Amino acid sequence: MQHLDTLQLVALAAALGWASGLRLYTVLFIVGAVQRLDWFDLPQGLEILSHPLVLSASGLMVVVEFFADKIPWLDSLWDTVHTFIRIPAGAMLAASVIGDHSSATTLALAIMGGTLAAGSHFTKAGTRALANTSPEPFSNIGLSLGEDALATGGLLLALAHPFIFLLMLILFIALAAWLVPKLWRFIKRRFNSFRIEDPVS
Repeated sequence: MQHLDTLQLVALAAALGWASGLRLYTVLFIVGAVQRLDWFDLPQGLEILSHPLVLSASGLMVVVEFFADKIPWLDSLWDTVHTFIRIPAGAMLAASVIGDHSSATTLALAIMGGTLAAGSHFTKAGTRALANTSPEPFSNIGLSLGEDALATGGLLLALAHPFIFLLMLILFIALAAWLVPKLWRFIKRRFNSFRIEDPVS
């Protein structure tokens, strides 16, 4: 079992928030499995994720989300509902990394985790909504598989190579800050063009 140093704990908190915005149930399952298999000595606040009941529930939801996220328009509905789940969950998971420290530290981690979860969630939701304006389903499936790999790879990278993960996270934040406003403006224009106008009397 590998014990986490300070840099790994910071990277883990950031990764939990960021990846929760993409694949919350995958995050819960991977963290629980890592703890269950004794690969890393994770913080006490995350140990509950390795309980068999929690692992079973998160594993079931991983399967459900895997298929729901690959069906056009159902994926956007899924994202809409999970706006109210992923962001607070990302905040809670990040805060749990150093949950036994001062309340200020816990609050700071919760703010960071929630913000990162919101950023990745709205980037994902905007990209998927844009993909759904296309009649073919293959771009949707490709994006979904890419998100599966991104969330899983990012979380494992944060544990194994925290410095590299944090550098890549900075690049993602910069890209999201540039991309999200453009995505939503394009989607708004696209849907406005589909609006049926009232017939002229």
